[in-house]
Amino acid sequence: MKSPNNLSSDQGFILTTVEDLVNWSFTRSTWPVTMGLACCSIEMMAFGGAPRFDSARFGMEVFRASPRQADLMLVNGRINQKMAPVVRDIYDQMADPKWVISMGACACSGGLFNNYAVVQGSDHVVPVDIYLPGCPPRPDALIYAVLELRKRIQADHHLTKAGREAAIRAAEEAALKATPTFEMKGLLA
Repeated sequence: MKSPNNLSSDQGFILTTVEDLVNWSFTRSTWPVTMGLACCSIEMMAFGGAPRFDSARFGMEVFRASPRQADLMLVNGRINQKMAPVVRDIYDQMADPKWVISMGACACSGGLFNNYAVVQGSDHVVPVDIYLPGCPPRPDALIYAVLELRKRIQADHHLTKAGREAAIRAAEEAALKATPTFEMKGLLA
């Protein structure tokens, strides 16, 4: 018989790093910002509020009304030229680290709206982590995108100072290379 102070071989223990623990907590508590642009918003609402697609299983039951309390942006639907600066402002106000899921054919590539008024893909406005095609994509497809984002966060997010600085440098270089939205003329120019 073993004393209570001795550990038996079946009790086990956990070894991890602080960075892995923090990354795990980031993946389990992403809070999306409340922002609906078009018809794909109905599917996002079904994911957020319907019991069938319970977003609370993923730690996302709280859709934040303030971008300062959110770290996930679901760009759902088409982005008009007038709305593009507003979407970018909301993205800039979000807390770091932040992630973006582009939801729907219109958000991914402009969809069937090939004209001067619609931005041809949300990646012209904000950096996109996961593309979710479909017109509109079903809530279960959004669940799959959230699970893929979790995998990406777990693998790519770095808590160390060197990792953060490298990510900031990459984001700044991408922002400097990007064409400003007011200069984008679309495919008809």
